[in-house]
Amino acid sequence: MNTRKRILVIDDEVINLEFFEVMLSKLGFVVEKADNGEEGLAKVKKFIPDLIILDNIMPKLSGWELTKILKGDPAYREIPIIMLSALDDVKDKVEGFELGVDDYITKPFNFSEVLARIRAVLRSRELFAQIVVRESRLSLAEELSSDIKSNVLEFIRSMDDLDETIGKVNARGLNQTELDALLVELKKKTQLVRKNIAGLDARIERTMAEWESLKKNEIGLNILEKQIRRSLHQEQE
Repeated sequence: MNTRKRILVIDDEVINLEFFEVMLSKLGFVVEKADNGEEGLAKVKKFIPDLIILDNIMPKLSGWELTKILKGDPAYREIPIIMLSALDDVKDKVEGFELGVDDYITKPFNFSEVLARIRAVLRSRELFAQIVVRESRLSLAEELSSDIKSNVLEFIRSMDDLDETIGKVNARGLNQTELDALLVELKKKTQLVRKNIAGLDARIERTMAEWESLKKNEIGLNILEKQIRRSLHQEQE
């Protein structure tokens, strides 16, 4: 990963906060911490983490309550959450997953397992983001193709109108007033063609700028494929 991932740890046990801060910082993560749900919510809005490690049983705001708030807000719902809990009940875990929790770890935990799950969740989110980028580029291409097709039809109709007007200009027996009127009509049609061409050119420029912006955040297909294969392999182990 090129940028240091930000992890927010929310737990009312100080020893866990200090442990995660030390261990994750040594591994290159940027770590922020909070010792209750309300403080955690404030830190999410300020820190905008790439991942949240969240204890379930906490004062002021429980892990489930905080999850409901975050997953209900479009600004934060995509932030992945790993829930820590002393409960090992399947029903509780299912409820957590249904709320939008990405992974669930039961205390006492092994740090190697937690680290593996952190990396797996971050990798999955990164792969998902790449899919979104590619879908966005495909959508832009389809929109541009549709716009070009529509504009080409307009060009054809405009050119037919121009040909018809030019034919009238070349006709015999026109007085000066009629000729002037046709020339005005011809000028309007020419301006319309120019306007359509300028509009299409601006549309293409805008789309290409968006395309390039998306492309900067895209990784190669071969790298993406390797990451997907590695992720699937680790899930099977």
